[in-house]
Amino acid sequence: QLQASGGGLVQAGGSLRLSCAASGRTFSSYAMGWFRQAPGKEREFVGAIDWSGGITRYADSVKGRFTTSRDNAKNTVYLQMNSLKPEDTAVYYCAAGTVITHDAGGVHYWGKGTQVTVSS
Repeated sequence: QLQASGGGLVQAGGSLRLSCAASGRTFSSYAMGWFRQAPGKEREFVGAIDWSGGITRYADSVKGRFTTSRDNAKNTVYLQMNSLKPEDTAVYYCAAGTVITHDAGGVHYWGKGTQVTVSS
């Protein structure tokens, strides 16, 4: 029901925009979030946006570089990633829930991930 896309290989300093498209139901009333998991590491919160798009939160590691937004008419959430660093390399997942916390509490739905690789 949630599918992330837009990942790829990019050089350090570059940009990517991830999309998370929902199907099968509307997610306009849900908070949406982004998480990532690098090989050998635990899943990490990246950012979240409330149902209206008016409130966003980010991990300190991406604050000022990543921006999440949503288009409820298209049932899609976006993650604009700028000034990418090699340490941003991970599989990125989108999630939907009543509230998105750093430990993924409140997540009801997980999307399939998309690989982001940042070369130095």
